[in-house]
Amino acid sequence: MGRQGSPRSPRPPPELTEPMKVKPSFGMKNCQVRCSENLPGGDHKIGRRSLEGDFLCNKAGLVHGLKNDSIQSSKGMYNGRRQMFFLGHVRSIALVVGLMGSLFMLDSLMFSIIHSMNLQNSSPPRKSTELQDKHSGYANEERTPVVMYGQLLNLASSVLAEKDIELDTSTLWEEPYKQASEWKPCADRNNSINQGKPSGSSGFLLVSANGGLNQQRVAVCNAVAVASLLNATLVIPKFLYSNVWNDPSQFGDIYQEEHFMNTLKDEVNIVKELPSHLQSLDIEAIGSLITDADIVKEAKPIDFVRVILPLLLRNGVVHFLGFGNRLGFDPLPFKLQRLRCKCNFHALKFVPKIQQVASLLVSRIRKTNAARSSLDKQLLGNFTTGIPFKGHDASIGPSKYLALHLRFEIDMVAYSLCAFGGGEDETKDLEAYRNIHFPIVVERLKNTKSVSPAELRKLGRCPLTPEEAGLVLSGLGFKRGTYIYLAGSDIYGGKSRMHPFTRLYPNVVTKEDLLTPSELAPFSNFSSQLAALDFIACATSDVFAMTDSGSQLSSLVSGYRIYYGDGRAPTIRPNKKRLAAILTENGTISWNSFQERVRKMIEEGQRVSVRGLGRSIYRQPSCT
Repeated sequence: MGRQGSPRSPRPPPELTEPMKVKPSFGMKNCQVRCSENLPGGDHKIGRRSLEGDFLCNKAGLVHGLKNDSIQSSKGMYNGRRQMFFLGHVRSIALVVGLMGSLFMLDSLMFSIIHSMNLQNSSPPRKSTELQDKHSGYANEERTPVVMYGQLLNLASSVLAEKDIELDTSTLWEEPYKQASEWKPCADRNNSINQGKPSGSSGFLLVSANGGLNQQRVAVCNAVAVASLLNATLVIPKFLYSNVWNDPSQFGDIYQEEHFMNTLKDEVNIVKELPSHLQSLDIEAIGSLITDADIVKEAKPIDFVRVILPLLLRNGVVHFLGFGNRLGFDPLPFKLQRLRCKCNFHALKFVPKIQQVASLLVSRIRKTNAARSSLDKQLLGNFTTGIPFKGHDASIGPSKYLALHLRFEIDMVAYSLCAFGGGEDETKDLEAYRNIHFPIVVERLKNTKSVSPAELRKLGRCPLTPEEAGLVLSGLGFKRGTYIYLAGSDIYGGKSRMHPFTRLYPNVVTKEDLLTPSELAPFSNFSSQLAALDFIACATSDVFAMTDSGSQLSSLVSGYRIYYGDGRAPTIRPNKKRLAAILTENGTISWNSFQERVRKMIEEGQRVSVRGLGRSIYRQPSCT
């Protein structure tokens, strides 16, 4: 038998010119051979065709046999018996083949029914998976997009579509205030802040920092300042494991230990671990474990001298548990302020493993490995080659990109107590999350009169949605084709929330888009190390845009860009209260008016100013 579906080669007709030479059984044998080629081989359709062929073959064989009987009359009786014998067998064969065909048809029918049942049974797990993925990244593609400002969104979309073909002659990629390049650094790596480090030590300072990458970074710098204040020896800080961050990384997994110690060696004594004679001490039992109850948030230097120094002198060791923002920014001696600045901008350098992958990430956005600024040299180390990518026109320079820290994760959204246009489903979703993760907030709401979501938005206390962020960028005049790096892709609501943004700006990428699974694999279970990649991609961007100025990442990144940006690293920082007032006019405001008010809001937020009293030196590292 040839391939299924191919035409069969024609068989020559039987030779009837010499009937006496034809054997009586030829017709039957020929039929048996031909019909055997059509026996079912697993396909019930082929089986049905074989039954039809058997019937035709049996009929042809019988007629041909009767013709032979009339020719050979001398053997009539013998041949008659023989034909009756074959006729009986043919009927048996037809019956057997018919039964086999029926079995194949029944088997096929049962298979179809079972397959259908399996598909129905597999549906609930798929829905369950969708529910589990509700808060992870871009899950729930099928959910209806949430739009809060439809009129403005339509205007923005039309304007971007019209202007996308125009040449980009804007100055959006430049720092608007030249004074930024005249700022002096708050510290210098090569010059010692102390004029001779005091001899001896009052004891050892242990620090266990909580939170994520950026909270831990602030804690380390504060610990350095406190160690200097108390003339203590600092043990390289430990990082507490958190069920929220799910990252067991320690200091040496993120920062270069030797570089950290060498950079600060002239100001602070730093060791990697406690001396052996102190390692067996029960620090809590001797009263040297310090928590939030012992030192208030944003404490003054005198508080540490009064509470901590006596313990240090008596027990030889003090352990700060969960040490974070314990040291205020003002009033603080100039020496300590500069030391904290030196720690953040000079001593904390990411390990080569992070620098190397971050260099891949940035180079794939820019389509070149060339270092462009002091920011690149500080954050990417030696992992820049200056070799342009294949297929990229080197004459037009590296591709520009805007980095956006879109602080719209489930924890931020739920904690805010705001409403974001998602209706009853959103309300129930956020209430359930608060009950599990913020029970203190829930209890407080029961005992106090809560502020309405509308009032919270009017006061500027609500996180900006992706839609609002997209409207701000379009109001500033960024083209539709702008390449945007999104830091932290775990957006609440997934694609349904990102849809209004990507409608305006489709060229949105994350580290998961630009790095291969094998390149990301070493960081897959280490959220702080992944956050370090975002930190670097944001800090080295041509423009950095934030949606929440209170975020630690946004604060540290913007300060880093001021410190190493040479006045050529603009940062976009919306005023949420003013933006809320503008957006309330969604149905009536013209596009020109919206654009003018948004630009004025951003320009005022970008003006260079001296660090205000009590403000973070990490965010505003100016020195006057």
